[in-house]
Parts: sequence; C-alpha cells; structure tokens
Amino acid sequence: MNSCQDVSNKKTSIQIVDNHRQYYPILRGQELEVMFTIKNTGKNPFILSDLLITCGCIAPKKSSIRSIPAGKEGTLILNYDSSKNIGEVKHYIDIYGNLEKTEKSSIVFGVNVVPQSDYTKDYEELLKENIANGLHEFTDGQEHQRLYYLE
Repeated sequence: MNSCQDVSNKKTSIQIVDNHRQYYPILRGQELEVMFTIKNTGKNPFILSDLLITCGCIAPKKSSIRSIPAGKEGTLILNYDSSKNIGEVKHYIDIYGNLEKTEKSSIVFGVNVVPQSDYTKDYEELLKENIANGLHEFTDGQEHQRLYYLE
C-alpha cells in the first residue's frame, strides 16, 4: 500500500474564507472573477476528489486546492460569465474530498445581473460582441471582479 492511499483515507476539515458572498451588481455580459481561499483546519492533508459546479456559466480558471497540507491554504479561482443570466442569481460550488463531518463543503456566491438600459441583448449577441472585441479573455484589475460583501 502506498502513502497516497493512506493520506486520502484520513479525514480532515476545511474552512472557506468569506463564503456566502454577495457581489455588487454587474452589467449583463460582463465577466466576474471570483477567488476563494480554502483553509485546511484539520490535522491531515485535504485531498480534493471532485468539484461540482451548478451552472455552465461558471468555469474554473485555476486552482491550488487539489491537495492542501494541514494548516495551509489553497485558492480556487472561478470565471463567471453573466451573459447567460439576468436578475439576482445565486451559485453553488460543491467541494468533495476527505472531509471528516460531511461528504461535501459548498461555496456560495450571488450577484445581481442587470441589463443594459437601452436594449436587452440576448446571449448570442453578447457572445458575438465579446469575441469581436477580444473581451472573452480575462483581464486583472477590473472593479467588478473584486468587490463583494458578505451576507
């Protein structure tokens, strides 16, 4: 038996920093980068076995939570595309792994997606504009990608 199997069978606990976020409103078609810090609060390494995202409008950008040593932190970065939603939306991302008291831990965030005031474009129009303008690539530093508050 190798050491990886021994570690994955040992249970641990995690804490999601600033969970249950409510981001400030964004315009439909804007992208939002959400970054969650996950702390391993247990005595054993956390081993991620699965990540379940509830909406096709969310894509993992990069992650350092495949495994998190005891007492350390990892970061999960997600890209949310608001083109597919309008109004108040709430999203859940379930994290599965060697958790001691539950089978999963859930990340929750919400945002109000508002339409443009002059005309509400459909998803295909927004996608076509984003591709034509080169805006489908993510950029750092936009205020709508960082501001949130806790419920």
